[in-house]
Amino acid sequence: MADIVLDHVTKRYPDGAVAVDQISLEIADGEFVILVGPSGCGKSTTLNMIAGLEDITEGELRIGNKVVNNVAPKDRDIAMVFQSYALYPHMTVRENMAFALKLAKTPKSVIDEKVTEAARILDLTQHLDRKPANLSGGQRQRVAMGRAIVRDPAAFLMDEPLSNLDAKLRVQMRTEVSRIQKRLATTTVYVTHDQTEAMTLGDRVAVMRNGLLQQVGHPQDLYRNPTNLFVAGFIGSPAMNFMPGRLEEGVVRTKLGDLPLTDESRRALDGSGTGRDVIVGVRPENFEDAALVPPGDKAHGVTFSATVDVLESMGSDVFAYFKLEGGPAESAELEELARDSGRADTGGEGDQIVARLDAATQIKEGDQAELWVDVRPLHLFEPGTGANLTVRPEAASAAAAPS
Repeated sequence: MADIVLDHVTKRYPDGAVAVDQISLEIADGEFVILVGPSGCGKSTTLNMIAGLEDITEGELRIGNKVVNNVAPKDRDIAMVFQSYALYPHMTVRENMAFALKLAKTPKSVIDEKVTEAARILDLTQHLDRKPANLSGGQRQRVAMGRAIVRDPAAFLMDEPLSNLDAKLRVQMRTEVSRIQKRLATTTVYVTHDQTEAMTLGDRVAVMRNGLLQQVGHPQDLYRNPTNLFVAGFIGSPAMNFMPGRLEEGVVRTKLGDLPLTDESRRALDGSGTGRDVIVGVRPENFEDAALVPPGDKAHGVTFSATVDVLESMGSDVFAYFKLEGGPAESAELEELARDSGRADTGGEGDQIVARLDAATQIKEGDQAELWVDVRPLHLFEPGTGANLTVRPEAASAAAAPS
């Protein structure tokens, strides 16, 4: 096992296009780090530079305290798991898993021992003599992982390994990947476009945008203290709601009403001025049916009225969709998030608000409903730069440090 350090690593193509720009990231020995971001953000290019499949234009890459910028992929002691299973159809599961070891002229007794152990870990023992055509998608992906495990590498590199699976199987395999990584304690870098995978799998998550590292931290750090508008909108499902607001004397004037600032938010905003425009971020789970809010909590938020257009019952909770008067918040980050989510292509409205309500709600579609919003977890963003004005600086800096 080994740590992985990217020190101001840049990838620039001959035409001048920059795919990855000055990325610095320390991955501790045995840590599970997720690279997440929209398509084209540079996450797979970063993984390929670690693997040696892409040349590094500038900066330094170290694996186990050894500079490997010019080391061939086969000499980096890493194993990759790809989106495609890349199994040999004419070979059995056993032969597929053993193939790399055979090429390395590993003794047969050692190969048998490693394959047997990997099959036991992955629950593939009963399938060792089958060929890939006789396996399910999840079993094929486990074989691909087994082929990496038997090599006992210093690090695993995984490039969207679950994206070819159906939704239910992805959830099952996500649990398996997490369990196996914890058991083996092998340094792992995992690339995904799915922020749910990122939040549930990683020890830390690195969010990328346009080749730049936006924020690195524990999943809950990114959720509670996003450093900017892009991270706030990318992390969380359903995504954070955004609306224009104006900061004035201890309150934020919004389409929901005047939202009072907490003492913590006032301290974070100290010196940033009043009478200024901001973008207000509210997560769906910070809303509730006003009739269901305990009396002791009512003072921590604001009650408002809205016409509910659509209700989605999820069993454990209910998603209520509504719109408020006035235009949506606007920024380059929000436009990019809309494109990435597909909302820009489908004509989805940028001023639509989604609220996650308790399943006990009696609100119906078309109702003029009384809703409540908790102002304590409110986020305020600078429209021009996207910077989070209310995030605690110490929280943001702590999130970047490896555990």
